[in-house]
Amino acid sequence: MTEEVRILGIDPGSRITGWGLIGMRGSDLAGLDHGVFRLPEERPLAERLAFLHHGLTGLFARIGSVEVAVEDIYVARNVRSALTLGHARGVVLLACAQAGLDVHEYPANTVKQSVLGQAGRAATKERIGFMVKALLGLSEVPGPADVTDALACAICHAHRRSLPG
Repeated sequence: MTEEVRILGIDPGSRITGWGLIGMRGSDLAGLDHGVFRLPEERPLAERLAFLHHGLTGLFARIGSVEVAVEDIYVARNVRSALTLGHARGVVLLACAQAGLDVHEYPANTVKQSVLGQAGRAATKERIGFMVKALLGLSEVPGPADVTDALACAICHAHRRSLPG
């Protein structure tokens, strides 16, 4: 019998960071758990980042050893927003490294294409949610979109890791 591989997808955000845990046995995928870290917007950036780090370390302790797929930074129109997002993403990568987890990074377009094929470049959040639901055999689309994006990232890694070579 094939051993199950567990993959944690993370969609870093400066206000909400989504996460989704999937299981992969052979080519079969299943949604196992998901959630968000809602960072306290009224707090200074340093405190929000500490909150995220604490949440991630608690999550890693709870779910154990996993492979991690993190969505890469997209090009933002607002430089300040991109920098703040970069800080949150840095905390995610740091927490993963401290936990000794195997991290894989994927651009947003690669994640979308992995879930939707060539139609992924112009994908809506609703379409991605529908496909994540179908691919993981879930009874409903997981929300919010930060969770769906995190699960899509985990699916992307599952597809990539099963490719030869």
